[in-house]
Amino acid sequence: MGPMTADQLNHYKHKLDFEMDSWDVNEALGDGEPIVVVDGRSAEAYAQEHIPGAISLPHRTIDAESTASLDRSLTYVCYCDGIGCNASTKTAMKLLMLGFEVRELIGGLDWWKRDGYPTEGS
Repeated sequence: MGPMTADQLNHYKHKLDFEMDSWDVNEALGDGEPIVVVDGRSAEAYAQEHIPGAISLPHRTIDAESTASLDRSLTYVCYCDGIGCNASTKTAMKLLMLGFEVRELIGGLDWWKRDGYPTEGS
């Protein structure tokens, strides 16, 4: 293997600025880090099953008014069903455009459950 390049190092550093995995999120929640987990799916999907403590913020409803009560000093970790769903990306993009710090949960609810973490809902 050749030597590491600055471009390659920057690529991997920047990836971690944009996303977290299930283990990272679970650890951050357990350690009381300043994050909020955001479910960007429909309110119905959230009611059926979601990550414990997550807030429901359907991406279609995100605007200045619907986010007015959210604390901008926190990091918002957005998720949806999984890799076949882009609601987490839409949620992160809309929150970012409103001035929030965001990350995307790799694999969404699907990988959260595959990693053995609990869910809540009906």
